[in-house]
Amino acid sequence: MSAVAMKDEQAGKVEMATARSQAYGLLASVFRAEPSREFIDELRGPRFAGALASLDVDLGRDFEIASAEALREDLGIEFTRLFMGPGEHISPHESIFVEVDGEAGGLYGAITVKVKKFIETTGLVYDDAFTGLPDHVSVELEFMGRLSEFEAEKWADGDDEGARYCLSVQKMFAEEHLLRWIPQFCEQVIARADLPFYREMARITNEFVDFDYESIEKSLA
Repeated sequence: MSAVAMKDEQAGKVEMATARSQAYGLLASVFRAEPSREFIDELRGPRFAGALASLDVDLGRDFEIASAEALREDLGIEFTRLFMGPGEHISPHESIFVEVDGEAGGLYGAITVKVKKFIETTGLVYDDAFTGLPDHVSVELEFMGRLSEFEAEKWADGDDEGARYCLSVQKMFAEEHLLRWIPQFCEQVIARADLPFYREMARITNEFVDFDYESIEKSLA
């Protein structure tokens, strides 16, 4: 392989890892909190509108034409109903979906501790303002995004071994955590969402996590 071809291949790996990091970051933002007007404007802007369209994501006519403030209010109500309560809601935590020793989990159970230890083992620390639990869906998706970001940096530095190590950590985290509960979580959101926004975001989250795991496997093969 020529030097030019090798350089192009390396650039392609950097671009791919960066794109994956951004995708995880976007999905983490969707489930982290009620959407702000700025986030809604960003989703409707050229940076993401085309990407969402290419994925056949239909967020509904209202998402296209309603004011950002009206959308913020409607989506805020939907977010609270789906993920916070006070009535029956979908807990966005892995520990609620994954059984431990044959028993249903609970908030801050064994799974939560495992996720916390996994993240801390990589050297990452939580923001001082963070008050949630480590196994929240947004934290796990953001963690994968950060690992992909580190991977991109390794490819850019020509550290192939370091980049492949980052990929192996991503693969391990997906196997031990994401793939064990994201499908069930997303199925519940799809079934119970009233607005197209969260229904479609749950669909592409489930599809992306599965597709990305297959891509990681191929990269490590």
